[in-house]
Amino acid sequence: MSHYINAYGQPVGAPLPDWQPRAWPSYETFAGEYCRLEPLNAQRHGGELYAAYAQAGDGRDWTYMFAEPFADEAAYVAYVRKLENGRDPMHFAVIDCQSNRAVGTLALMRIDASHGSVEVGHVAFSPLLKQTRMATEAHYLLMRYAFDQLGYRRYEWKCDSCNQPSRNAARRLGFQFEGTFRQAIVYKGRSRDTCWFSIIDSEWPQVKQGFERWLAAENFNADGSQRERLGALRP
Repeated sequence: MSHYINAYGQPVGAPLPDWQPRAWPSYETFAGEYCRLEPLNAQRHGGELYAAYAQAGDGRDWTYMFAEPFADEAAYVAYVRKLENGRDPMHFAVIDCQSNRAVGTLALMRIDASHGSVEVGHVAFSPLLKQTRMATEAHYLLMRYAFDQLGYRRYEWKCDSCNQPSRNAARRLGFQFEGTFRQAIVYKGRSRDTCWFSIIDSEWPQVKQGFERWLAAENFNADGSQRERLGALRP
């Protein structure tokens, strides 16, 4: 970041004389080529999501979530009912465009419209969604909404420092590592150090271009395998 010198000879941040608080996110549907995001709804998505998560062989996907694995569909639907229509976090279901079924969720949270900052969190992707084009596109759709439509300046990703897959995912998606907040949270009876990542608005054009190049049909072979990695396609 460039520093400027004020009247007292002190370095200060870049001036933003025209800055105005941004709009609060709204519950909308975001359509992509492979998936779409819909406002999370227990009646519409609960059963499908529980069935999608049940594809996992064990409960390891919930280790770093605040929730525990759910005993049955009714328990999961009751959980989703508490999440729907929330102001912060705002949860979205990821819908597979081919099957028209919900296969995962993610949320906008820690929303700070005054400063143009928001975090993506509560990322719960089922085995039907993990490591697919849909998974990458879901993140792209929500980022595009935050930067292009709402005009936010900062998009955050945070995770347990022990969660190496989440840290790898953040870097793959274009987030920059900012540091570790030690003993930031107590959850599930244990201490958590939290890793912080972000993308800022000046980086978004390059990150966006990488997403669009990677998601293009010509980047995939007939068997669906990628020709180029996402990171290789960012300018």
